Formats: sequence, C-alpha cells, structure tokens
Amino acid sequence: MAIVVEKLTLGEHGPRVMVKDTIDVAGHPTRASSRALEHAPDAECHAEVVETLLAAGCQLIGKTSLHELAFGTTGLNAWTGTAENPRYPGHIPGGSSSGSAAAVAAGLCDFSLGTDTGGSVRIPAACCGVFGLKPTFGRISRAGVMPAQTSLDCVGPFAANIEMLISAMKAIDPTFKALPDVTGIRIGVVPVQAHAEVQAALDAVLEAADFAQCEMPLPGMQAAYDAGLAVINRETWNACGHLVETGLVGADVAGRLLAARETRDDALADAERCRAAFTAEVDAALAQCPILALPTMPDYPARVADAADTRAAIGMTAFVRPFNLTGHPALSIPFEGASKLPVGLQLIAAKGADELLLAVARELLRRLEQ
Repeated sequence: MAIVVEKLTLGEHGPRVMVKDTIDVAGHPTRASSRALEHAPDAECHAEVVETLLAAGCQLIGKTSLHELAFGTTGLNAWTGTAENPRYPGHIPGGSSSGSAAAVAAGLCDFSLGTDTGGSVRIPAACCGVFGLKPTFGRISRAGVMPAQTSLDCVGPFAANIEMLISAMKAIDPTFKALPDVTGIRIGVVPVQAHAEVQAALDAVLEAADFAQCEMPLPGMQAAYDAGLAVINRETWNACGHLVETGLVGADVAGRLLAARETRDDALADAERCRAAFTAEVDAALAQCPILALPTMPDYPARVADAADTRAAIGMTAFVRPFNLTGHPALSIPFEGASKLPVGLQLIAAKGADELLLAVARELLRRLEQ
C-alpha cells in the first residue's frame, strides 16, 4: 500500500507510533519519499519530537511515505508508490503527510506524526477520514525535521479518535495542560464557498452540537491563501531547489519547484504584510468567538485517476493554508457527506489555545453521540 517506507522497533510499551519520513530517526536516512534523497546518510540523532515521544513511553514502529519533498497536496508519488486511502479506496490520501494519515486509517498504528506547512496534516486527515491537528506554530519542536528553516511548518498528530489525539499531544508536548471547561463557548462560523454536500454535512453537525453560533466572515482569507503560497514557494525552493539539478525529482514536484524559484522579493514582502494583517483579523474574530469553524476542504477528495496535475490540485488547501500563515492551531474532525465520502470540519483557536481546541472538539463529539 506504499504507506510504510521503513519498519522500526524503538521502545517496548505504550502507543504504537509512526512518523513522516521528514522527521529524523537516529540510524536511519530521512528521504522525504524522494529518489533524489535515496542515498541520504543516516540521521545522527533523533529529532527532538521523537526523543520526546519515546521518553513518554511510546513505541516507534515505522516511517511513513509522503508527497515527495512534502511539496504537494494529493499524496501521489511515482517513486515510492501512492499510499492507498484505506477507508475511501480509489480516492487520493491527501498530502503531503499521506502515509501518516493512511497508517492511522488502516489501523497500522495508534497515532502518527505528520507535518503541516500548507494543510499537510489537515488535508490528508480529511481525505482519509481521521483526526489531524496542526498545533500552534512553534509549540512542537521542529529540531531534526525537514526543512530546517520555515515560518509555516508544524509537526502534528493524526489519530482515529479524539481521545487518542489528546494522548498524542500529551506525548509530544511536555507543556500540554489539562483540557479546560468549555461551558458557554461560542463558535464563529466562517462563510466560505464549498460543495453543497460538504457544507450541508457540516451545517448539520454544528446544528446538532448546539453550541451558540454567530457568522464570522474573514474577508482576508483569499489574500492570506495567496500570501501563504508565496512564502511556501520561497522557503521550499530555498530548502529543496538544489535537488532539481539531480534530475531525480519527480516531474510534478520539479515543476512546482522551478515555478517556486520565480517568487519575487516584492511578492514575499507583500506576503509578510498580509501575514500581519490577516493574523490581526483572525485574532479579532477569536476575541469575539474563541473557536472558528469552517470546512477543511472545499470538496470531496478527488479520485486518484483524476489527480495527476499537482498544481491544479493546490486549491484543495484554500481553507487551510491561511492558518499556516497566521500560526493558529487548527484541527480537522472527520465526517461524511451525503455521497458517503469524507468531509472535514476544521476548528481554529487562538495561538497557544490548543487545549481549548481539543476540549471543544471532544465536547462537540460527545453531544453528537447523545
């Protein structure tokens, strides 16, 4: 199924964990599912997040595949093979943390770790029907994670249920606190243009959960999406552009990298101004409603056969990429639409309020079960 690229046996007890192959594990190469890194040397030491989860008593049992160099949203990979979507066969697993999401969906591990630079945890979580969390930017250490320099990327967990997701955060974040009370919480619903079935499914979820709601427009989202693309393009070119010269990078990713090379300095300066403006906009919205809600993706995941054009699929990240630019924590909760295909409900909280985000998600799910 091209989900696991390397089996590991570290740790003896506790939850079984797999990590994306952009995360260093001592004695093993970090290849980022790229033929250009096929002969990469073994990592000399564990990434800090790996040290932390092992110290918490977890078992590290494998490294997972991804969209090559973590630079794509579909999860398709001609070199390692594309991870099968276990719950929705024939549909893309999402990227870039495709193998990590699929491993959880297939029951191969209790939780997994991915990375999210422009939706790369939340998109595959939504596609594969599992939970995926992008923590507050900087909350989880990225020491020993590829790329070394980023203003967007976050290490985050996948799990099949909310309790395991909470346990995963406790394992990788020594600062994680008890979940707060959510009595009286109001949710700000962000209006967006989404597939009618996606929107209907999530409207029904929010109505059934019976939180106080208000509409909370974020008019800067499109500009933030564009700005996020400019930043990821420049930062990914800086980190991986040299690999294009090997001739071993897949055509889809090589094409994106060469296009990313053309990101102008003035575009990056504009993006940073947008980052400041949209961050202030989201902070102001969260001051009124401590949780924001919107779909994770605007549509159902595409079929693998229809997803060959990676650049055409970038629009999948329209609702997630803006929150990489701002650094707010964001969670995708799995549901299904009328066509029995996966949709994600994305919840956003203030920076540092990851515990509140998970507490609201747990309460929402509890109410739906009543």
